[in-house]
Amino acid sequence: MASIVTGDGSRTLFCESVGEHYHSTKDGAFSEALYKHVLPAWKYRIAKRQKVTVLDICFGLGYNTFVLLWYLARKKYAGHLKIISPEHDRRLLASLADFKYPKEFNDLSPIIREVAENNRYERPGLLIEVFGVDARSWLAGLEGPFDIVFHDPFSPAHNRKLWTREYFAELKRVGADDLFLTTYSTATAVRMGLFENGFHLYENHHRKVLVRSSTLASLTRLPLAEIDMRLKRQRNPAATSLRDDR
Repeated sequence: MASIVTGDGSRTLFCESVGEHYHSTKDGAFSEALYKHVLPAWKYRIAKRQKVTVLDICFGLGYNTFVLLWYLARKKYAGHLKIISPEHDRRLLASLADFKYPKEFNDLSPIIREVAENNRYERPGLLIEVFGVDARSWLAGLEGPFDIVFHDPFSPAHNRKLWTREYFAELKRVGADDLFLTTYSTATAVRMGLFENGFHLYENHHRKVLVRSSTLASLTRLPLAEIDMRLKRQRNPAATSLRDDR
């Protein structure tokens, strides 16, 4: 597959089998990972913790994981980080060593190569494991707890089973009591699925950059203006979450 230059100059791919790009070509692959996942995870969870476990769904080209490593290196983070991720496309994983990543990842080349070849990288204070499996089936047997979920699968239109209320219940099951989740989706049905599982929801704005807003979800309250999902439901009684059976 030929790589595609996105809005911020970083590259992504188009998945022919799904009919969707791995990243927003407008927002940019690097920027999307940084602003929609990594920065809020740092601010609301990682910065004050010495041990963090992240569930990265789905791994894809690895931008969420690799941007997180790049950012933590800039912050001189000295804690223990564990990243676990499913990715059913094993051919894609094997190809990552040859993918043209942005220059910010130059120092990560040994990690990228190791993950591509062995689906794993480990050193003191860092463990990355990528499993070549179907995410939904794999999740049923997974044990936590995870502190953070980077929720980044293909859209509900193309991968519905990773956006339902029942699926979010599984994420809650493997999450810590204060599980923090980031996702690019702002769809009401997605937010309803999270809300119905006890998550507090917040708009993740990016006013200083040309990146569209996204969603933050937390099982504990954040110091932000919360989205009033009860009011949304009152105003639109037809608003509902996606379900496994419909």
